Amino acid sequence: MADDVEAIRQLKARYFRLMDMKDWAGWARCFTEDVIVRVDSAVSDGRTLVAPFPLPAGRDAFVTQNAETLGGVVTVHHGHMPEITITSETTATGIWSMEDKLIWRDGSRLHGYGHYHETYRKEADGEWRIATLDLTRLRLDHTLAPAR
Repeated sequence: MADDVEAIRQLKARYFRLMDMKDWAGWARCFTEDVIVRVDSAVSDGRTLVAPFPLPAGRDAFVTQNAETLGGVVTVHHGHMPEITITSETTATGIWSMEDKLIWRDGSRLHGYGHYHETYRKEADGEWRIATLDLTRLRLDHTLAPAR
């Protein structure tokens, strides 16, 4: 069980690093084929999404949309203090405190704080992958690009 918890921690570390490095093929391997992702576009209570941003279901569509949306954006994602529970030999849940910074080419910035609420599934190849991901926000600081 401790090995599974560590494997999930390593999975989430790869998730953050590969997204920030824009390694979309590597990032795709963090997810199940049928992944469902919901990201809050507003501040909530940290438990329930209040304004889910529309994202496509499934790994290929989700990764493609992120590659198109974030390809030219500098991103820095941090995950902290995971609460991971192994629920069976092949399933687990996790909650991660998070902070992210996004900086667009025009100078606009977003700085967010919140929580990832996730489920994980151990696939036939023995690797843990993210099966569902809900990102709730406790705070969002958005700075528009300076006027030119």
